[in-house]
Formats: sequence, C-alpha cells, structure tokens
Amino acid sequence: WDWRAAANSSGGLVYFTSVSRCKAAGAAPGSSSGKTPYQRCSSQDSLDEQAMVDYFKEVEIIQRSGDKLSDVYVHVVLCSAEGEQEEAWLMEAGLATLFDESASDGEDSIALLSTLTRTQAAAVERRVETLKQTLRKRNKPYSVPDVREIFKPASQSKVRAHIRPRISAVSSCVNEDMQVCNGAGPGTPGGGADAETDINLEVSFSEQALTYKEGLKVTQPQNEADDRLPDFRVSQDKTGQTRVGDLSAEDMKKVRRLVLIEMSALFDTCGIEVKAHKALKVRVRESGLFGVSLSTLLEQDQRRIPGTKVPLILQHLMSHIEEQGLDTEGVLRIPGAATRVKAVCHELEHKFYEGVFPWQSLKQHDAASLLKLFIRELPYPLLTVEYFSAFISVLKLPTKKQQLQALNLLVLLLPEPNRDTLKALLEFFQRVTDHKDRNKMTLNNVAVVMAPNIFMCKGFRSKISEQQEFAMATGTANIVRLLVRYQNLLWTIPKFVLNQVRKHNMENQRKMHRDRAVKKLLKKMAYDRERASDKQEKNTEAEGGFIRVQAPQFSKVSMAVQLTEDLKASDVLTHFLSQERSPSVKREDLCLYEMGGNISECLISITLNTATQYTVHFVKWH
Repeated sequence: WDWRAAANSSGGLVYFTSVSRCKAAGAAPGSSSGKTPYQRCSSQDSLDEQAMVDYFKEVEIIQRSGDKLSDVYVHVVLCSAEGEQEEAWLMEAGLATLFDESASDGEDSIALLSTLTRTQAAAVERRVETLKQTLRKRNKPYSVPDVREIFKPASQSKVRAHIRPRISAVSSCVNEDMQVCNGAGPGTPGGGADAETDINLEVSFSEQALTYKEGLKVTQPQNEADDRLPDFRVSQDKTGQTRVGDLSAEDMKKVRRLVLIEMSALFDTCGIEVKAHKALKVRVRESGLFGVSLSTLLEQDQRRIPGTKVPLILQHLMSHIEEQGLDTEGVLRIPGAATRVKAVCHELEHKFYEGVFPWQSLKQHDAASLLKLFIRELPYPLLTVEYFSAFISVLKLPTKKQQLQALNLLVLLLPEPNRDTLKALLEFFQRVTDHKDRNKMTLNNVAVVMAPNIFMCKGFRSKISEQQEFAMATGTANIVRLLVRYQNLLWTIPKFVLNQVRKHNMENQRKMHRDRAVKKLLKKMAYDRERASDKQEKNTEAEGGFIRVQAPQFSKVSMAVQLTEDLKASDVLTHFLSQERSPSVKREDLCLYEMGGNISECLISITLNTATQYTVHFVKWH
C-alpha cells in the first residue's frame, strides 16, 4: 500500500488523507508476498494481521468511493504561532485572568485555582510561564540576552504565587491515597491481579500517574506484546457514581474546565506533548444530511422533534440495520454497491425530512455504508479538531489503565453533540458485537472497519512512511477497541473532579457572602426576625435526622423524611407515590435530585443511602 498526501503548506502535522495501492492481494503494509501471515489469534483481545488486512480493505473501499457528495472544504492546521496554544488553553480552562488582567471572572479563576492538585497546578504554571515568556519577547525589542537570564536559578514565579497557596486539600493527602492507586504502592509497581483491573476515581489520574512513574522508575515499552483488554472495574463509592447528564449545565461547565486541566496534567506527567490544531473554515454546508456539522444537523432536527440529541438520519440508519437483523454475516464490513449507495444518498437528501423515503427498499449493507459515509462526511471530525491529536496520543501512555483514564477525560471534553453522537454509535457497535457468533463481527472486526471511517478526516494532511502508516492503522483500531470495550466507564465523571467542583462552588459562595455582608446586614437582621420560628423548625429537623424533600408536582409539595441507615433514594420516591391523590406517574419516571449547598443540581442514584449523602454534602432534595 502506498499512502500519499499533499504537503501541508502551513506545516501542520496531521493525519490521514491518502491514496492506496494494493501490492499483493490481502497483504497489509509491511508484509511481503513471500512472508507467511500470522495465524489468526484465538483471543479476540488481540489485533492480528488478518484483522489489519480488513482495515486496509476498508481504506481501499473508502478511496474507491470518492466521497465527493458534498461541496465541503475545511482546512486544519497546527496552532503554530508562538504562545497561541497556551493562550487558547488558558482561556478554555477559564484562567484568562492569569495573562490578561482585564479578563472577567477573576474571582472565579481564584476559586478554581484553589481546588487544583499539585500536578494540575504544575500544568497551569507551565502554560502560563510559556505564554508570559512569549509575551515578553513580543513586547520587547530583540537584544543579546544576559547570561544570567539564560542560566538563572530557579525562582518562584508570579503564577506560582497565585497557584501554590491555593492547591487543594486533595493534593495534601494524595500520598496517603496513592497506596490504592494502580492497586500497588511505589515499591510494587506491578501489583497483583487487582492492580490490572481496579479503577480509582477518587484520586486525580495525573497524581496516580506520577506515583506510578516514581515507583516504577522506568518507562514500559509503548508497543506491548500483550494487547489484551482486562476487565476494569470501578470501586463502589458510598455516595454513588455521577455520569454525564446528572449535573446542571452550570456545574458541567466547571467539570469541563477541570477535566481539561487534568487531561493536560496527565499527558505532562507522562512526558507526552500533544499539539493542538484549529480548523480554518473555508466552506461548509448549512443544510442537508451529509457533509453538515453536527450542531447544524441537530438544529434542523430539533425544529421537528424538540430535545433531539443524536441526528435523526443517524438514528434511522442504525435502527434500519438492526431491524434487518444483526445476525447478518459481515454487517458493517461488507460494503454496499458504490453506485447504489450514492443514489440512495441523494434520495435521502431530498426525501428524508419529507417522510417519504422508502426505507423498506434499503438494503442492510447499503445502510451500513451510508452510516460510515455519514461519519466520514462530517466537515469536522466526530472526535473534534481540537482533541483529535489527543485521542491518537492516548496509546503513548504507558499502561492500559492510564489510556482508559485519558479516554474518560477526553470523552468528557467533547462538545455535547459530539459526545451524544459518539455514545449512540458505541452502543450500536456493542450491539453488533453481541451477535458475533453469527455475524462474525467481533470487537476487533468492528474496530478495524470503523477506525478509518472515524480517523480519516477532511482537512487533515500528512506525509507518512509505510511503517508509520501501519502503526497509525493499528493505533487507531486499538483506540476504537478501547472506546467500544469500556464505554460504560467513559461517561462517568470522576469523583475527584466532582469534589473539586463542590469545593469551587463553596469558594465562590464564601466570596459572595463576604462581599454582600455589609450591604445586606440590616436586611438580614429583619429577615432573621421574620423567619426565626421557621429556622428553628428546620434546625430541629436537621438535628433529628430529617431531610425536607420538595416535589411541586405532588399534592404535598414538601415533605420531611426521616433518615435511617437503610433508607435509600428509591424509598423516598416510593413514599411520595404512596400519597393519596398522587399524580399518575410511573416509578421509573421519577428521579431524586440533590440541589443547593455546594452543587447546583445532581441526580441521585436510586440505590444510594440517603443518610450517607446527607452527612457528606448536607443538601436539599427535589
């Protein structure tokens, strides 16, 4: 196979538009006609040569199809200007005030800094120092540097003064928590069987990586012979797990900022540099189905069906493939007829929203080809331009556990349309692999077929050698394997991040109360006199182990519920449903939320012990 690409005039590294040529039928790059292929591995956990042959067959199919169905052109380049990457990073992390005193939300930045661990603080400090050096060079005429500037002793920088005193208590006790990281302490880097499977969500991933690095003192080879996928498990937490969608938009914004800092800290700790890219929008379709951005598609769809989170065309294609039966051999792998697929594509563009497209005549393999075409035709990658390189860099991390942790952070960083669409696709791929005994589509088969469709993105150009090409192929296939295999873990918000959000909110509340104390003193005194009896009643409830649950949709809007060791969130919901004249709703349609206190809104697991939640967070219930 010969991969070619036009040189990027902007000098940006990027991957994957190519032209392929078959040297020998069924031969993958790096193999010769006289070389005996590897035997197909009996374990579905490993990628063998036959699997990679399927990968390059898929690439050939993509190249033959042409994919010139939409008039779209997006050019992707590196953030090449000096300091540009650091400035964009600090702005995205909500820390623009560290380099621009005129930026708003200065107090919020201070509150955010107060929650950081030592590795997170180091990641912020590194980028601020790099940016400040760049700004000094821009604003000062060139002169021969003083030797003392070149070989200056280590000193406390201004940003260090901002960050260090505010490092979270998380980092002060991190050494105690590290004994459970990776299932082993510094002296036992390998650990036992549990060390390979336990995922600790209570301690910063970058702190765990630092302890692992310090304990091991050597770096594992990046190309491990064993590429099996262990059964990772998350330790049960007394306050339950929080997933994407459980928090308010306000708190998710804080989660995203902290996750960006944590992801950068994780890569920094492992010595991996991830280059940021940006998209130069030249021409993108503003309507239609194929070649339209996810945000535009969802705007179209939400006008028809409010609340739509995954593009309707993608939902219909996946549903149609399933309705035809997932037992079909080679589903997703065997392509539909190229000319027929193009014709159907044009027909969908004209008839889909009119509701007159003849779905009954659409062949299953054609539908699968259309699904893959939809992903490839997105003007911006499903994994986004900004984080595309970070996804590819995940496999540079030394352990499977760290790779999984990085993917968890990257999924949380994706914009909501991309994250929801990726989730729908991964769930669909899992359902396909559930029928592997009949359709011959194992996890490996799905990964190698879908990887080029996800990672061959418009606007990305690069010249790579044959060896690099094969490494990229196996690497991207492995990333898809990880995404499908561990999808149930990837949408979990790590406990340490949620704790940082709570602390961030508490810091903001303290500042707000201090600022308003004098102005509201008289008003507060009057308020206290008016509400003295009510306050006494509430204090009595708290001291007596009661919580007050708000439920405006019920006849009894507010109810005091006594906490016991056995009382779970599901019991509270049942208590409300047992009321006379309760609304006609199903138990599974009701949820209990924590509101106020140090969180805006958080969905509570129905199996959670309410006494534990109340003791830890002291909150209201709705």
